[in-house]
Amino acid sequence: MNTIHFKIATPEKVVYENDIFQVSIPTTTGEITILPHHSSLVSIAQAGELRIKDDNGEQVIAIAGGFLEVRPNNEIIILADNAERAEHIDVERAETARKRAEEQMAAANGREDVDYAKLQAVIDREMNRVRIGKKYRKINVKPE
Repeated sequence: MNTIHFKIATPEKVVYENDIFQVSIPTTTGEITILPHHSSLVSIAQAGELRIKDDNGEQVIAIAGGFLEVRPNNEIIILADNAERAEHIDVERAETARKRAEEQMAAANGREDVDYAKLQAVIDREMNRVRIGKKYRKINVKPE
Protein backbone atom coordinates (compact mmCIF):
# COMPACT_ATOMS: atom_id res chain seq x y z
CA MET A 1 0.00 0.00 0.00
CA ASN A 2 1.20 3.53 -0.73
CA THR A 3 2.40 5.61 2.18
CA ILE A 4 3.33 9.20 2.84
CA HIS A 5 6.08 10.35 5.20
CA PHE A 6 4.58 12.32 8.09
CA LYS A 7 6.27 14.36 10.81
CA ILE A 8 4.78 16.55 13.53
CA ALA A 9 7.09 18.62 15.68
CA THR A 10 6.74 21.26 18.39
CA PRO A 11 9.45 23.70 19.48
CA GLU A 12 10.42 21.14 22.15
CA LYS A 13 10.43 17.81 20.28
CA VAL A 14 9.30 15.59 17.43
CA VAL A 15 5.96 14.19 18.59
CA TYR A 16 5.51 11.62 15.81
CA GLU A 17 7.37 10.63 12.65
CA ASN A 18 6.57 7.66 10.46
CA ASP A 19 5.35 6.51 7.06
CA ILE A 20 1.54 6.56 7.18
CA PHE A 21 -1.47 5.71 5.02
CA GLN A 22 -3.46 8.88 5.77
CA VAL A 23 -3.88 11.75 8.21
CA SER A 24 -6.87 13.93 9.09
CA ILE A 25 -5.93 17.39 10.30
CA PRO A 26 -8.09 20.18 11.75
CA THR A 27 -7.46 23.42 9.84
CA THR A 28 -8.92 26.90 9.96
CA THR A 29 -11.06 26.02 6.92
CA GLY A 30 -12.21 22.64 8.25
CA GLU A 31 -10.81 19.16 8.63
CA ILE A 32 -8.77 17.81 5.72
CA THR A 33 -7.66 14.25 5.06
CA ILE A 34 -4.40 13.76 3.21
CA LEU A 35 -3.54 10.58 1.34
CA PRO A 36 -0.35 9.61 -0.52
CA HIS A 37 0.36 11.68 -3.66
CA HIS A 38 -1.73 14.62 -2.43
CA SER A 39 -1.09 17.89 -4.21
CA SER A 40 1.18 20.44 -2.56
CA LEU A 41 -0.51 22.46 0.14
CA VAL A 42 0.26 24.95 2.90
CA SER A 43 -2.37 25.58 5.58
CA ILE A 44 -2.89 26.67 9.16
CA ALA A 45 -3.69 23.89 11.63
CA GLN A 46 -6.05 24.74 14.45
CA ALA A 47 -6.69 23.21 17.84
CA GLY A 48 -8.32 19.83 17.56
CA GLU A 49 -7.92 16.13 17.06
CA LEU A 50 -5.38 14.94 14.51
CA ARG A 51 -5.90 11.30 13.41
CA ILE A 52 -3.20 9.20 11.74
CA LYS A 53 -3.59 5.77 10.14
CA ASP A 54 -0.38 3.75 10.05
CA ASP A 55 0.77 0.12 10.32
CA ASN A 56 -0.32 0.08 13.99
CA GLY A 57 -3.87 1.32 13.37
CA GLU A 58 -5.11 4.77 14.32
CA GLN A 59 -2.97 7.20 16.31
CA VAL A 60 -4.54 10.33 17.81
CA ILE A 61 -2.74 13.56 18.66
CA ALA A 62 -4.17 16.63 20.39
CA ILE A 63 -2.87 19.62 18.45
CA ALA A 64 -3.07 23.27 19.51
CA GLY A 65 -2.46 24.97 16.18
CA GLY A 66 0.48 25.48 13.89
CA PHE A 67 1.42 25.23 10.22
CA LEU A 68 1.01 22.35 7.80
CA GLU A 69 2.92 21.70 4.60
CA VAL A 70 2.27 18.92 2.10
CA ARG A 71 5.37 18.65 -0.04
CA PRO A 72 5.50 17.34 -3.62
CA ASN A 73 7.88 14.52 -2.59
CA ASN A 74 5.07 12.68 -0.73
CA GLU A 75 5.88 14.24 2.64
CA ILE A 76 3.82 16.10 5.26
CA ILE A 77 5.34 18.31 7.94
CA ILE A 78 3.42 20.00 10.72
CA LEU A 79 5.10 22.59 12.92
CA ALA A 80 2.73 22.70 15.88
CA ASP A 81 2.48 25.19 18.71
CA ASN A 82 1.72 22.26 20.98
CA ALA A 83 0.96 18.59 20.27
CA GLU A 84 0.54 15.57 22.51
CA ARG A 85 -0.35 11.96 21.78
CA ALA A 86 -3.74 11.06 23.25
CA GLU A 87 -2.33 8.26 25.39
CA HIS A 88 0.15 10.67 27.03
CA ILE A 89 -2.38 13.31 28.09
CA ASP A 90 -2.70 13.79 31.84
CA VAL A 91 -6.38 14.75 31.97
CA GLU A 92 -6.27 15.90 35.59
CA ARG A 93 -3.29 18.19 34.92
CA ALA A 94 -5.05 19.62 31.86
CA GLU A 95 -8.23 20.25 33.90
CA THR A 96 -6.17 22.06 36.55
CA ALA A 97 -4.41 24.23 33.94
CA ARG A 98 -7.74 25.09 32.30
CA LYS A 99 -9.33 26.07 35.63
CA ARG A 100 -6.29 28.19 36.56
CA ALA A 101 -6.48 30.08 33.23
CA GLU A 102 -10.23 30.60 33.64
CA GLU A 103 -9.68 31.98 37.15
CA GLN A 104 -7.01 34.37 35.84
CA MET A 105 -9.40 35.50 33.11
CA ALA A 106 -12.19 36.12 35.65
CA ALA A 107 -9.83 37.94 38.03
CA ALA A 108 -8.59 40.23 35.23
CA ASN A 109 -12.10 41.62 34.77
CA GLY A 110 -11.42 44.35 32.23
CA ARG A 111 -7.84 45.24 33.20
CA GLU A 112 -5.80 46.57 30.31
CA ASP A 113 -2.50 44.91 31.30
CA VAL A 114 -3.86 41.38 30.75
CA ASP A 115 -3.33 39.45 27.51
CA TYR A 116 -6.84 38.03 27.14
CA ALA A 117 -6.03 36.36 23.82
CA LYS A 118 -3.18 34.43 25.43
CA LEU A 119 -5.39 33.33 28.34
CA GLN A 120 -8.13 32.27 25.93
CA ALA A 121 -5.58 30.28 23.89
CA VAL A 122 -4.49 28.46 27.06
CA ILE A 123 -8.11 27.69 27.92
CA ASP A 124 -8.80 26.40 24.39
CA ARG A 125 -5.63 24.26 24.37
CA GLU A 126 -6.39 22.69 27.74
CA MET A 127 -10.05 22.09 26.88
CA ASN A 128 -8.90 20.29 23.72
CA ARG A 129 -6.45 18.16 25.74
CA VAL A 130 -9.16 17.27 28.27
CA ARG A 131 -11.66 16.35 25.55
CA ILE A 132 -9.22 14.16 23.62
CA GLY A 133 -7.65 12.68 26.75
CA LYS A 134 -11.05 11.60 28.08
CA LYS A 135 -12.19 10.32 24.70
CA TYR A 136 -9.17 8.07 24.22
CA ARG A 137 -8.33 7.26 27.85
CA LYS A 138 -7.58 3.60 28.38
CA ILE A 139 -9.25 2.42 31.55
CA ASN A 140 -7.58 -0.62 33.03
CA VAL A 141 -10.13 -2.39 35.16
CA LYS A 142 -8.83 -5.34 37.15
CA PRO A 143 -11.20 -8.32 37.26
CA GLU A 144 -12.57 -9.04 40.72
